[in-house]
Amino acid sequence: MPHVVSSIVEVCIFKFEDDRPQYLLLKRTLRETVYPGTWQFVTGSIEQGERAVEAAIRELLEETGLKPSSFWVVPYLSTFYEHRSDSVHLCPMFAAQVRVGDQPTLSNEHDAFEWCDEEKARSRLVWPGQREGLRIVHEYIVRGEKAAEITKIL
Repeated sequence: MPHVVSSIVEVCIFKFEDDRPQYLLLKRTLRETVYPGTWQFVTGSIEQGERAVEAAIRELLEETGLKPSSFWVVPYLSTFYEHRSDSVHLCPMFAAQVRVGDQPTLSNEHDAFEWCDEEKARSRLVWPGQREGLRIVHEYIVRGEKAAEITKIL
């Protein structure tokens, strides 16, 4: 029987350029053993004793050097099944807004970044869960729905 694991977080980063949302995607290096060369959000492991929100803010800083001007819990869990460990993963998702002009400083996990509009970001993301997370961030957080008020942390 598969076991349920929640040890990974994802952070969708966005900013507004000319009043239009731009989403930051990071490209994994070809040296990475898991999904090399794929585009993704900030993604990282929750350390022992760490809360998911703490992991998300830490991973954001470690992978991009960026500090959020605003930060939300996204009302969505990305899920996937890992056959090697026979585990179902539940990944809390967060959204981070950064300031106009902010640019990432990449960690050694990534070799490229791109700011994309929603359509281009959606086309670059490989996994359906990431695409759905982007849709929810775009519709509920970026567009300022009631969920954005309720789930804002910073």
